[in-house]
Amino acid sequence: MAQSILDSVKKMCGIDPSQTVFDLDIVTHINSVFSDLEQLGIGPVDGFMIEDNVPTWDAFLGDDPRLSSVKSYVYFRVRLMFDPPQTSYLIESFDKQIEKMEWRLHVTREGDAWTDPSLPAA
Repeated sequence: MAQSILDSVKKMCGIDPSQTVFDLDIVTHINSVFSDLEQLGIGPVDGFMIEDNVPTWDAFLGDDPRLSSVKSYVYFRVRLMFDPPQTSYLIESFDKQIEKMEWRLHVTREGDAWTDPSLPAA
């Protein structure tokens, strides 16, 4: 079953997917996170963005199960931008999860497409 990116992020943020009043905010934040993921080498080479609830996670991730943490990563980042927790302890916890996921996604990507940093860029 293909999951809508927008609907699943809204659900994880505690917003009923049928409620559309915050869609512009959520979509904007999701696209910002996709831009960051592209810089990490995750997602389509030409970038990726959504405008509504039609695009699915399969369209962004393909069928690589090693990238399943991207869904949580997008949620944590969107939640911090859209509706940050009220306590510094929870914000710090989110930040640590984000850092850990970024590192692991980077390691996964480097395992697939390592480039020698001593060589000039193509």
